[in-house]
Amino acid sequence: MYTLYFIPGACSLATQAILNELDQASTLIHKLEADHFETLNPAGTVPVLKDGDKVLNEGVAIILHLLNKHENSLIPESGEARHRAIENMMFANATMHPAYGRLFFAQANVTDPAVKQQIFDTAAVAINKLWRVVEAKLQHTPYLGGNDISPADILLTVYSRWSDFFPVEIVLGPNTRRMVDAVLKRESMQRAIQREQDYSAGAVA
Repeated sequence: MYTLYFIPGACSLATQAILNELDQASTLIHKLEADHFETLNPAGTVPVLKDGDKVLNEGVAIILHLLNKHENSLIPESGEARHRAIENMMFANATMHPAYGRLFFAQANVTDPAVKQQIFDTAAVAINKLWRVVEAKLQHTPYLGGNDISPADILLTVYSRWSDFFPVEIVLGPNTRRMVDAVLKRESMQRAIQREQDYSAGAVA
């Protein structure tokens, strides 16, 4: 069984959904309730995944570890299609995620309301531009992986939920909205969201 260190609603939600897609059991531990979390990940970020004696950091690296270890249809085994799937994962994790990170940074560190809103607005412009890239990628297929869901779809769906935390207008095109809605309706994602809610409510993880 895996152990997943998480924060509710964070990108660790994508890792949990993928564990569910792979039908792999896991134990959840909130980052703030972990003993000496910095020894697991000095950067202080989630997700962190324990696989036996291995401690794995960085979301995409963890996801690739799981996909390489367990038989699945989430990512092609080889060739151009696999390259594109990894490229889309990196777009989500290394491009879209940091764009949203500017919103979280301003929220936590900027005290002047006018300056904070200016940063929010500037970040929103960049985020909307990236969502237009996603919209174009989804012009002919329901998912970034084609007709089947891919890890990048799951990652982007988790990030899309962060827009509600800030006073900005983030616009998802119709293709993107359909993809996000489809991912949110999947049992794997519904179970992950409910499990985080149960954990926060004091239920057994």
